[in-house]
Amino acid sequence: MVLSRDRSVVGTPNLEVSNLATPVNSLGIVQAFISNLPIYRTGLSPQRRGLEVGMAHGYFLLGPFTLLGPLRHTDQAYLAGLLSTVGLVVILTACLAIYAAVNPAPPLPSLAASNPPANVKDGKGWSEFTSGFLIGGLGGAAFAYVLVANIPVLSGFSILAK
Repeated sequence: MVLSRDRSVVGTPNLEVSNLATPVNSLGIVQAFISNLPIYRTGLSPQRRGLEVGMAHGYFLLGPFTLLGPLRHTDQAYLAGLLSTVGLVVILTACLAIYAAVNPAPPLPSLAASNPPANVKDGKGWSEFTSGFLIGGLGGAAFAYVLVANIPVLSGFSILAK
């Protein structure tokens, strides 16, 4: 038996659609968080969305490659991490370009993301997203490399240093 409240949340009585209200995705704070992610934020161009997503990925991918890579105990660990991050960002950019080339179907609204962006509903929008992702990913990786490679210099600027 499907209640009318459930039908309004799910949209269709077909449970295979996987758009069910759960205690997590129906919370206002979760919906606010998801709607503020760059892919769902209103008023952004596809290139700006890609730039923000790419910067985040380039920045946080440097750490695992640097600290867990095969050269982690050498002097070249930061450089190896940078090159690995750049390689992965380029691979991810190629995957996004392939996705944009097939002219994907527009995203469907869901409970957590009720208003998908209109400017990434076709291949042109995803192509712009991809170019922004590449620039942001390379920039984020370079910024993270500059920070970790200069930790001794930056630690001298501490307010608490005596």
